[in-house]
Amino acid sequence: MMSQKKILQCSAGALLLLLPWFGGLVLGEISNDFSQCLDFFYKKTPPQGITAAGHQPICQRYKNQYRFASLYRRQHRSPLYSAYILSPADGKRPDSTWMFEPQLGFSRAAAEMQCFQSTVDQNVIESQAVFEDYRNSNFTKGHLNPSMHQKTKEDREATFTLTNIVPQRAGSNSGMWNGLEKEVLRKFKAFCNGSMHVITGAMPYESEPRWINHRVSAPEYMWSAYCCPSYKSNLPKDVKPSFPTYAAVGRNDRNSGEEIVPVDVKARAAVRGYDVRRMSLEALEGILEQRLAMPITLFHGQCQ
Repeated sequence: MMSQKKILQCSAGALLLLLPWFGGLVLGEISNDFSQCLDFFYKKTPPQGITAAGHQPICQRYKNQYRFASLYRRQHRSPLYSAYILSPADGKRPDSTWMFEPQLGFSRAAAEMQCFQSTVDQNVIESQAVFEDYRNSNFTKGHLNPSMHQKTKEDREATFTLTNIVPQRAGSNSGMWNGLEKEVLRKFKAFCNGSMHVITGAMPYESEPRWINHRVSAPEYMWSAYCCPSYKSNLPKDVKPSFPTYAAVGRNDRNSGEEIVPVDVKARAAVRGYDVRRMSLEALEGILEQRLAMPITLFHGQCQ
């Protein structure tokens, strides 16, 4: 339950949510493209080939600054991916003060994410996932842009918006997928000489969506890829295949088939069936093309 202190911290911006901005330019995240936050993509180029309708670009804005970018699927009330520049955290994981995107519900609403209040407007409920969707759902709130991949306290706080969250099983979220996030962080610190651009996303079920609360689409798999074009020249032999790009797919349904990610039957029971398969960027793009029926290119020029 949100503490009284947290509610008071959020309440200052809440009034802005319902105030239309008449006259003047609306400086907001919601638009037809990512033109306001292209820096989060390698060579300022978002993934190419995503053509299906209903995908909403969001430049994730918090405390008057853009923090990362997400492509939101309105019908599914969940993001397809979030894109960010990895920067190791300089502090602890912040308290979970969950936020939403006002402009998904009101096109002329406040220009940045807002904290949930005790009463949520019906337009917000209809336009996106809300905190209640996850209650008693048997799913955790899975970050696509993980908070510990962000340097400053404000950057880490900004990841706690439900437009950066997908329904993720606990065995994945706190198990092998968490291990992948830590592995990527280690590789960045040890071998990357410049910026590391990361895109992490959700892969829906092939046949039909699986819903929580009859509203939010749960993914069958998680996926992630990074691009680090400048890296150390003396990479260890076992690390060389990981640069300049690397990718992975993780199971979010222990009952799914093993065509994409095999199951380690020797894994401990709590995480068995939530395996993560490391692979090349090309292999991931091939899987995404097949599953999403779109010829997707994640990084401009394959990060070369």
